[in-house]
Amino acid sequence: MRVSLETRDFAKYPFLKESQQYMLRENESLEKFLQRSAGKVALSHAVERVRQAVAFTGPTLPSSSVPELPSDQLGVRLEITSFVLARVLVSCARDRALMERLARYEAQRAHAFLQAEEEEKRIFLAGKIGFPLEGLFLPVPRYIELTAGMHEERWRLVNREVSGGNVLIDPLESEELLREQIRKTLLSSLPLDVPESLCTLLEPYVAGVREEFQKKILRDFGDVEESAFPPCMQAILSALSGGTNITHAGRFALTAFLHNIGMDTAEIIQVYCRAPDFDISKTQYQVEHISGRGGKGTEYTAPSCSAMRTLGLCVKPDALCGKVAHPLSYYRKKKRLTKGENPEKG
Repeated sequence: MRVSLETRDFAKYPFLKESQQYMLRENESLEKFLQRSAGKVALSHAVERVRQAVAFTGPTLPSSSVPELPSDQLGVRLEITSFVLARVLVSCARDRALMERLARYEAQRAHAFLQAEEEEKRIFLAGKIGFPLEGLFLPVPRYIELTAGMHEERWRLVNREVSGGNVLIDPLESEELLREQIRKTLLSSLPLDVPESLCTLLEPYVAGVREEFQKKILRDFGDVEESAFPPCMQAILSALSGGTNITHAGRFALTAFLHNIGMDTAEIIQVYCRAPDFDISKTQYQVEHISGRGGKGTEYTAPSCSAMRTLGLCVKPDALCGKVAHPLSYYRKKKRLTKGENPEKG
């Protein structure tokens, strides 16, 4: 069976080379396009696209959240253009964490469409994305590269079955790795090199999505309360305050945790001022790398409780520790308990 792309596929997978080529027929700058009514509509859709990305909590996109596809060429162009403009907006925001959110959402969205395709077409599209769906193994170097940002214990190479230089994977894991491949592909092209004049033009919209992102963090975690930190994070902080050098793994765990609960780069750096080997430039680089706010890095999540145990960072666990699987879950529940709220609410 010979597989070919249809016009509707460009709306499903706007990041494909064919989708971009489809749009290149329009020889018009974005600035001019945004002055037209069609541009204003596309920008509105792009803002909503970023908002959906900010709101997305995963691990997978509910079927009710997968948008209906347009049936006409104008609608397809609107879908592709809104994707392009969404990437422009997060690039102008210059926040790596926001770019990560968009890439993760778009990967889940594309994967939801892929699941509905016929098998031959799924294999064809996965190949275009750079992932071989027809095999149940990956070469070790390829596997390590693809799972670098996947911190669950099951993805560690020491926990995998390796044969003949290949890592064996089951069909369900193959789907997870396909989503990760799409996410990595999307994130690798961000931030876009957007002219400053265009960012200035879009500043009101950029400010809006920045504010939405900050509100999301505050809704999830609220004001930072050190008393609600899990014992592992409190132990690392105590070691810092006592002038003890902490391991690289400890620094990574603490930095990712503080970033995840809403602290900005300056606030996290201030925490490390207590360390005896404090170096402002080195600390800033490390914090920005882990938080995804600088360079081409990824926004990291703090290690899970099982990973903390493996790293030797799980200390003095209390009763609440036994009810959670992640330090962030501990933090949410502890804050609710201190306020007299139900720790199990959404």
